[in-house]
Amino acid sequence: MSFRVGVTSDILDARGEPVFGRGPLEALDAAKGLEWEWLPKGIREITAEHAGNYDALYVNSPKVPAAAVAGKDLRLKVVSRHGVGYDSVDVPAMSKAGVLVCNTPNAMPRPVATMALTLVLALAHRLMAKDRMTREGRWNDRVDHMGMGLTGRTLGVVGAGRIGKELLRLAKAFDLKLLAADPYAEEIELKYLGAKKLELDALMVQSDFVVVTCLLNEETRHLVDAKLIGYMKPTAYLINVARGPVVDEKALYEALSKKKIAGAGLDVFEEEPTPASNPILKLDNVIVTPHSLCWTDELFTNIARTAIGAVLAVHGGRAPQFVVDPRVLTHPRVKGWLK
Repeated sequence: MSFRVGVTSDILDARGEPVFGRGPLEALDAAKGLEWEWLPKGIREITAEHAGNYDALYVNSPKVPAAAVAGKDLRLKVVSRHGVGYDSVDVPAMSKAGVLVCNTPNAMPRPVATMALTLVLALAHRLMAKDRMTREGRWNDRVDHMGMGLTGRTLGVVGAGRIGKELLRLAKAFDLKLLAADPYAEEIELKYLGAKKLELDALMVQSDFVVVTCLLNEETRHLVDAKLIGYMKPTAYLINVARGPVVDEKALYEALSKKKIAGAGLDVFEEEPTPASNPILKLDNVIVTPHSLCWTDELFTNIARTAIGAVLAVHGGRAPQFVVDPRVLTHPRVKGWLK
């Protein structure tokens, strides 16, 4: 029986081509005893039928709920996520069923850190306001839109994992004071990067730019709430490049609309796609992008090669490099195919 792989079609561009090019897919084409195909467009959720028809699923945005692995005819061995986040996958349910969940953390740090820094620079230099005034012929208004110099300012990173640490490395070049709040980060490692480890409330008080880079889980859902936002300086900016629900969006809107903070840069939202009626989109002190500012050829090629590598590892009876819950490797079902 062939090893069957399904790839979600939401990584195809308008021409019907994979956004990362055909190169990474050549590894699937070359694998003996493996067949792969695109799943139909428009799938929002992986079902038990998918889990019964495929050994591996390469998934971008569709959710993978517990119901997908509740069927009796479970064939699925691995869900390989296109990206680092896995909040769209019910990992405990997958592990219980003996299904590996893999992600691609190695591909993300530099592109996402660069994205975060892009938003910091754009907000500091009032980029969008100056773009609008130029297009509207308000050239002389530029004197009323002075930017904020970065030298000596303070950047606070919420979540000092791979992405947070990479952002701290890049930000050193701008002579920013660096802070990090992460209960799991090693203080000595942060010191090596030039950053001081603080409690989150202290970081919010001191930072001119707060950048959210932590994972979304039950511990971090609405971590940045009205209370924490209330600690921020009125001249400070909040940047979220993690997941929308880490920040209480209603509380953020309240602070932004009443000018309690200077502005925000958001690549993610509590609901995605965010509706056009979202009041945050009407504010002129916010830069918004559709959960894609970090999307580059470099990022997507690296993601695809890592995600496909996980599929090929399972096809060969090997444990993939990035398994979200390593405990699943001891599951009897996994041990049955693991060499």
